[in-house]
Amino acid sequence: MKNKGHAQGIMWIVLAGLMFVAVTVLVRHLGSDLPAVQAAFIRYGFGLLLVIPAIVKMSFSTMKLPKVKLYVLRGLVHGMAVMLWFFAMARIPIAEVTAIGYTTPIFTALGAILIFGERIRFRRILAIIIGFFGTLIILRPGFSEISMGSLAQLGAAPCFAISFLLAKKLTRTEQSGDILVMLTIFCTLALLPVALWQWRTPQVDELLWLALVAVFATAGHYALTRAFAAAPLTVTQPFAFLQLVWAIIFGYLLFGEVPDIWVVLGGFTIVAAITYLTHREAVADRDSEVDKVETGKTSLG
Repeated sequence: MKNKGHAQGIMWIVLAGLMFVAVTVLVRHLGSDLPAVQAAFIRYGFGLLLVIPAIVKMSFSTMKLPKVKLYVLRGLVHGMAVMLWFFAMARIPIAEVTAIGYTTPIFTALGAILIFGERIRFRRILAIIIGFFGTLIILRPGFSEISMGSLAQLGAAPCFAISFLLAKKLTRTEQSGDILVMLTIFCTLALLPVALWQWRTPQVDELLWLALVAVFATAGHYALTRAFAAAPLTVTQPFAFLQLVWAIIFGYLLFGEVPDIWVVLGGFTIVAAITYLTHREAVADRDSEVDKVETGKTSLG
């Protein structure tokens, strides 16, 4: 049964990677004619339509003000991240967007230390340093001009990390479905003012592409949730990095983007750092559980 669960987790994580690469392909195809913030707003607007059944079932009257503040903050930060991601996706190769995006777990580990005051462990510091080195390999400051698209994606990564940390905090008391719904609501509201300021009447085909983006993104998040529920991170995490492989393949086949060797090398350096961190965190958690069991046996004896 355990192996079956692991197989299902791997299947879901591979599917999630394909869904997210489909999102990047669609946004890349859409191009930069539509302002990034407007494209992001329309995408979340369609996402809002998809979660209406869940909104109807929610009980907003029991929601407390401190939690609402966290939801609002997460919506603002996530909205900024999505806007930067849309800007980057329309301007730099899919593989580069994906590779730089892998820095999000690195920023998450750093944020857990700085924001939540978690213990500074050697493995986390080492993973952060290696991840930072991988980012430098991709960007090569001083050796090549850093594009605005690369800077935008590099800015999106810590914003996504903060959003993840806020979600982690919310999961202690809130239902995962409610967290997803509230993110969709407040992210849409956060993007609305700037989208209206830069508004350009979208073409019908642009609306259709963005609706498809919303469908694939929602399906990707669903598959990701199923993967986490079916198997531990140590099992699914290595397969999540297949997304970089898909990005390289589709970028080349659909847009003629020949993968930059430095992007690939830097991406897999970051992948190695995250894999190491995930493995060491899992070992530490397992050792901690064993210590608790042994302590319990000792106290009972």
